[in-house]
Amino acid sequence: MTALAVEVHGLRKRYGDVVAVDGLDLGIRHGEVFGLLGPNGAGKSTTVEILQGHRARDGGEVAVLGADPASADRAWRSRVGIVWQDESAPAELTVRETVRHFARYYPKPRDPEAVIALVGLEAKAGQRVKSLSGGQRRRLDVALGVIGGPELLLLDEPTTGFDPGARRQFWDLIRMLAAEGTTIVLTTHYLEEAEALADRLAVIAAGRVVAEGVPAALRDEFGTYATVEWQEPDGAPRAERTQTPTRTVAELMARFDGEIPGLKVTRPTLEDVYLRLTGQDGTGGPDGGGPHADGRNGTLGEDAR
Repeated sequence: MTALAVEVHGLRKRYGDVVAVDGLDLGIRHGEVFGLLGPNGAGKSTTVEILQGHRARDGGEVAVLGADPASADRAWRSRVGIVWQDESAPAELTVRETVRHFARYYPKPRDPEAVIALVGLEAKAGQRVKSLSGGQRRRLDVALGVIGGPELLLLDEPTTGFDPGARRQFWDLIRMLAAEGTTIVLTTHYLEEAEALADRLAVIAAGRVVAEGVPAALRDEFGTYATVEWQEPDGAPRAERTQTPTRTVAELMARFDGEIPGLKVTRPTLEDVYLRLTGQDGTGGPDGGGPHADGRNGTLGEDAR
């Protein structure tokens, strides 16, 4: 077994004239929770579909659990769990029938009743899938993704439609799976979710990784500016965006000779960093010229996933 559960070099995928994935590199270790962040059209879902073996690539090298997904066999597929963006459960079966049915596809599945409880659907186990709410159907999709006891779990926007309570319950499930040694790849638009769950993150823009690392390290590296707020003696509010907030506060202390009225120091959040890296904060990206260091910042079409 290599140190990497997922290894990707120079991955490329086009849809007609649109470049969805443009030379992407990834390395995901066994047992870690790895988050993929990026705006719509950045190439996240295409990348996950290629890792699943569901979509062919145009170029690059991909190894998932030691095999190329494009040619992997049935035994390999039983080691990979998937939660699709689209619902996959048959509408006429009950929740219990559906989970038991999918369990038969795997050589060593989890206990169906335990999985139903894990996703919080015990009270709905006897109901038909078509009668479930959108959030409940999403929970069922998660159950089908984990029923096989996968070594690698690919989650593409898994908590879309979840209420806050259901989302926190899902987080507990992911932490439990990670503690058991499952490798998890998660795409999400919820920055709080990514920060709560991911050991490492990769931010994708225009089909490339523009930053990768531990969430706290990304904030330190790319969250360059802090904001210092205070009130002047006449009560007028002031704010200064600075790379040296400690120095700014020291200068204010000397001016006010003691307590600084209304002092507040705000450091960049992961969301601030994400918006900067993807060029959505008005600065044009981490280098001020777009998501790529060479200044390219193409706009992908809606079909570039």
